[in-house]
Amino acid sequence: MLGLHLILIVIFIVHGCSGGNILVVPVDGSHWINMEVILRELQSRGHQLTVLRSPNSWYIPEISSFYTTITVTSPEDQGEGFDPSLFSLLMQRSFEQNKMTPFWHFIEQLKDRAHTIHIFHSATLHFLSTILNDSIFLTRLKSTRFDLLLTDPAFPTGVILAQYLKLPMIYSVRWINAGEAHGELAPSPPSYIPAYNSLFSDNMNFLQRTFNLLLYLVSILIEEVFIMPVYSELLHRHFPPGADLRSMQHSADIWLMRVDFVFEFPRPTMPNMVYIGGFQCREAKPLPTELEAFMQSSGEHGVVVMSLGTLVSALPKEMTEVIAEAFSRLPQKVVWRYLGHRPSNLANNTLLLEWLPQNDLLGHPKTRVFVAHGGTNGLYEAIYHGVPVLGLPLLFDQFDNLIRLKGRGAARVVDASSVNVEDFVEALRDMLENPSYRDNIQRLSRLHHDKPLSPLDTAVFWIEYVIRNKGAAHLRSAGSSLPWYIYHSIDVVIFLLALGVAFLWVLIYACRLCHWSYRTKSKVE
Repeated sequence: MLGLHLILIVIFIVHGCSGGNILVVPVDGSHWINMEVILRELQSRGHQLTVLRSPNSWYIPEISSFYTTITVTSPEDQGEGFDPSLFSLLMQRSFEQNKMTPFWHFIEQLKDRAHTIHIFHSATLHFLSTILNDSIFLTRLKSTRFDLLLTDPAFPTGVILAQYLKLPMIYSVRWINAGEAHGELAPSPPSYIPAYNSLFSDNMNFLQRTFNLLLYLVSILIEEVFIMPVYSELLHRHFPPGADLRSMQHSADIWLMRVDFVFEFPRPTMPNMVYIGGFQCREAKPLPTELEAFMQSSGEHGVVVMSLGTLVSALPKEMTEVIAEAFSRLPQKVVWRYLGHRPSNLANNTLLLEWLPQNDLLGHPKTRVFVAHGGTNGLYEAIYHGVPVLGLPLLFDQFDNLIRLKGRGAARVVDASSVNVEDFVEALRDMLENPSYRDNIQRLSRLHHDKPLSPLDTAVFWIEYVIRNKGAAHLRSAGSSLPWYIYHSIDVVIFLLALGVAFLWVLIYACRLCHWSYRTKSKVE
């Protein structure tokens, strides 16, 4: 027996030694919810995790049972903290813009986008400057001998830090800078790949393709004018001449894309892009006793679950009154994640909760419809469990996400800025009574589950792959380091055009010379 214990101890020690030492640079808010899932799985497999955070962090706790933290405190006590009030303000602006003409909607949306980008990237620059100006802190990071840096590149803190520390880098990514991450690395023709916030499918007519191209160019303009210059001075101070953010962003060994083509439109990809959409989903666990009793009390009618995510703390009072009234007209029970003042017209069939086990509720057999804002976490959970979605988009990519699910016949979308009781009730009843929505979402669910390896296991495999092989440079395309004019062969096209012009000029000159010679000869004769 003693010998068996010794063997188990040796196995444990060997397993512990085989784990990697990983520096994690996350993004706060809902992005952290995704990162945390991966970190828990990595820790369970013996990896050591160190998370870099701001003291003003909204979601990332300083004390954790499965990672250690380094809290970067700046003299001005700013950092990368998210301000919930900003998202409420942006939601109000979104409602106002939806009532404008298309032209002014586009202009005002562009202004808000530029303003939001400025706020977040200015905070990121301050956070980065605090780190890179602290030589003692950087020495401490280097002496820790990390094997890998895992980051979300929506903001480039981790990108720049990985370059400075010369660490292999892996992304947990969907967004990077001004747009969707595919467009940063893989070919993304605007003829059939919808731009951010276009609300188009991958089958566009001529006018839609024209507008889509304009949106694509706007994203490039925003990146060049509002984002890249923010970091130019910092890169000049701390990196060799010629260092630029775009090249750094392209240097990640593996891009763990939070995407599943069951949900997204098919598009070109690259060898180091690995798709892990829905990795945060899991089998439903039993509900708390009181909540389970409420679900069972719904009888044959079932339950509607409503949650609008983590970014917006509370909806406008007028909207909550409309939603509460609509719910009161249903025979179903309703579980509503709700923050704010209790609606005055709330009916007995509706249960308000400040927090709810969303994944477990969506996996409950009594759940009939999910009323959601269209964040990817919630939509992937709905796909995983096969629950149709009534979309109420508020901000950012939520509009595009719901358009994609609607295009699959698994969702309906209601305009939050002009929602009224009758329209909301009609949409709910349609989804509850029309079996096509559930049939379509359950088909997507079957496709989503039909994989040789779960998305989370896939993510962990590639993280460990990079640790084992000290990088994955062999998967990176040479195209990612080329200037745009070489990537698109503009220099070759110009060269060929010049050759063509030169050949044409020589041909014309030769013809004129022959004609002159012929005329001269004719006169002599």
